[in-house]
Amino acid sequence: MSSSDLGHAHRTPGLRKRFLTLVSVLGLAVVAGCTVRPLYGDVTSATGPQAFASARLESIEIAPVDDRVGQEVRNHLIFLLGGGKGQPASPAYKVQLSVRVTDARASSINTSRVNLDPTSGIVTVQGSYVLTDSSNGERISAGTRSVQAPYDIPRQEFAALRAVRNAEDRASRELAEVLRLALAQELEQSTSKVAPADVPVSPEEAQKLGQDESEEL
Repeated sequence: MSSSDLGHAHRTPGLRKRFLTLVSVLGLAVVAGCTVRPLYGDVTSATGPQAFASARLESIEIAPVDDRVGQEVRNHLIFLLGGGKGQPASPAYKVQLSVRVTDARASSINTSRVNLDPTSGIVTVQGSYVLTDSSNGERISAGTRSVQAPYDIPRQEFAALRAVRNAEDRASRELAEVLRLALAQELEQSTSKVAPADVPVSPEEAQKLGQDESEEL
C-alpha cells in the first residue's frame, strides 16, 4: 500500500464521522420543527378572525340539564368550548340544551322450538339547542343534532347494561363535538332560524322544539 493510500484511509473515517454528525443535526432540526399540540386546545394566533371566533365560543354558557346523558353532553361541550377552562364568568351567549336518548334493538323471538334474543342495538342521542344573547335574551339560532352509536348485547345482564351505557357515553362525546361545530357556524353566520319572540325559556320547550323539527324532517 502506497503512502497516498494510507493517507486516504486515515481521512475516510474522519469524513464519515463529520457526515454522520451533519445528518444527525439535520434530523434534530426536522424533529424540532414538528410540534405536538392538544386535540382541543387553542392553536390559533392571539389575533385575527380565528382568535375572535375562539373567544366567542369561550363566552358561551351552557344551562344545566337534569339527566345523566344530558350531563355527559353538557360536560364535554363545556370542555370543548372553553378549552378546559370551564364556564365563563361573564357569558355573552347562553345555550339551552335538551337531550333525548333512544335505544333501538330487534325484538326477541320465543317459541317452543327457538329462543332468539337480539345481539346488537343502536343508541341515538339527540340534542336540541337554543342559542341566545345574554345581554337582551334575543335568540340567535336554534337547531337539533343527533348521533348514533351501535353496540353488542352480551348474554350477561350486567354486561348488557354496561354496553348500553358505554354506547350512550360515546354518542354523548360525539354529539358534543357536533354541537360545538354547529354553534361556531351559527355565531359566524349570525342568522336566526325563528322569530326572537318565540325564545324557549326552559329545557322542556327546547325539547319540544327538537321534536317539532324532527317531525318536519
